[in-house]
Amino acid sequence: MRSLRALAALVVAVLVALPAGPAAAHGGKIKLTVAGDGAGGVTVMAVYADGHRLDQLVRLTLTAEGEGGRTAGPVQIEPAGEGQGFYSSGPLLSPGDWRVTVSAPAPYQSTATAQVQARVAQSPSPVAIERPADRTDPAGVRWWPWLAGGLVVVVAAAALLWRRRRVDLGPGDQPAGLGG
Repeated sequence: MRSLRALAALVVAVLVALPAGPAAAHGGKIKLTVAGDGAGGVTVMAVYADGHRLDQLVRLTLTAEGEGGRTAGPVQIEPAGEGQGFYSSGPLLSPGDWRVTVSAPAPYQSTATAQVQARVAQSPSPVAIERPADRTDPAGVRWWPWLAGGLVVVVAAAALLWRRRRVDLGPGDQPAGLGG
């Protein structure tokens, strides 16, 4: 019975000494960098305090206070497609100046605040929209019709030569070099 208690104490001691997971491996803290997205949204970059990329999903919460007592949130922001540790709120803020706070839950316990100026999203002007590039060479000449035409000419010439050669040879004639 004594050895069983000693073994149980050893197991508990080993479990307590082991890191609690990926956060503990990096010191348990993350660094949040908050910025506006150029329109009405917020972007966040999250990295471990030691500078390594965040390698797992963290549930970040955003709250914002704007001019005139306006508020937004709390809202959970989603990972963005830019890569690990990037988060985006999407369109959330109306135009104006906002004080945005993003926080991470335990075990990370991190908070960051930034001033963000939200703007009306801009749509591209019709002048800025370009037609897709057509497949032309630098001189502006389409090459494939010329290639197709050249192939047609070569095939037609070969067919005419072959037919003429067959007509020039009589029924009993053999072309030179075929022995006989």
